[in-house]
Amino acid sequence: MNASDANATRSLPWLFSPAVDLLTFGGSALFAIAMLGIGWIFGWINQDTPDWSWVVAILLIDVAHVYSTGFRVYFDREELASRPWLYLLTPLLALAISWAIYSESADGFWRSLAYLAVFHFVRQQYGWVALYRSKAGETDARGRWIDTAAIYLATVYPLAYWHCHLPREFWWFRADDFVTFTYDWSVWLQPVYWASMAAYVGKSIWLAAHRHWNPGKDLVVATTAVCWYVGIITFNSDYAFTVTNVIIHGIPYMVLVYWYHFGATKSDDRRLSSRAIRLSRFVGLVWILAYVEELVWDRGVWHERSWLFGGPWNLESVESILVPLLAVPQITHYVLDGFIWKRRTSEKVATLARPLTNPGR
Repeated sequence: MNASDANATRSLPWLFSPAVDLLTFGGSALFAIAMLGIGWIFGWINQDTPDWSWVVAILLIDVAHVYSTGFRVYFDREELASRPWLYLLTPLLALAISWAIYSESADGFWRSLAYLAVFHFVRQQYGWVALYRSKAGETDARGRWIDTAAIYLATVYPLAYWHCHLPREFWWFRADDFVTFTYDWSVWLQPVYWASMAAYVGKSIWLAAHRHWNPGKDLVVATTAVCWYVGIITFNSDYAFTVTNVIIHGIPYMVLVYWYHFGATKSDDRRLSSRAIRLSRFVGLVWILAYVEELVWDRGVWHERSWLFGGPWNLESVESILVPLLAVPQITHYVLDGFIWKRRTSEKVATLARPLTNPGR
């Protein structure tokens, strides 16, 4: 790559940097596809998720990314003091409402939690697209409609297909947590899905030809479409759904939180050893918190992995409060995610999405 090519690459609307963006979105998707390939080779596609992949995907990524919110809010005194009512009332209300729902119906609780999680997963992918659009200074209404349709349909169409083809060999939290549709209305959504994908590809080619390429946004849309389609529609597999759904969601989120807490603040100490220590503390703490939560879940509720967490506890008498209590971190993460990444309320996020002067030129 010559100097002009390098300058052109740096001038593209990357959020973090070319290398970090490519590793965050492309790398996580390649990791998911690689795990899918390994599962295909060893026959795990047609089995329940193996214990080792559960540890990697669920414990170390999915549950851990929930606790990374702590670095964005609860481990940041300045942020915590800026909106104390929001940050303190959210977990309290999450517990109260969850307890009320679970006391009336365990099925209703898990169904409500599943749909809240689905909303969160879908909105996060849209959020990445919105950040990239802002970074590139894309304000045209037609382009916004095409981008919005593409990223939402990349997630909503597989979800519609899922609802219309129940029962499947996988579920979100537990069996029957989704409503079953007897009429397959996903067949009507299918042509809209493919038309939106074609419109997005056509627009991206046109923009690239006119030197307004937004490769990070294209990568988010492409990896979302591939992973959600393959993980939900192509394969009817718990393993396939787990590795394709969780990895591309949790890893980018943790990268964003780490950047916000450490990278967005200028530091005089930029030595590699210091960065390694910060990263180790970040990852180590969220992994410890994730392990503690899953230990209580398993020993107190699920009783599935005694090899990792130990023998079961007899907590049936307090299950009606234990389950809602254990769900509080997850619900808090879902709710706060709708507030803490808005550009108008965070100067750091606004800086991340600030348009380049001449993107792609």
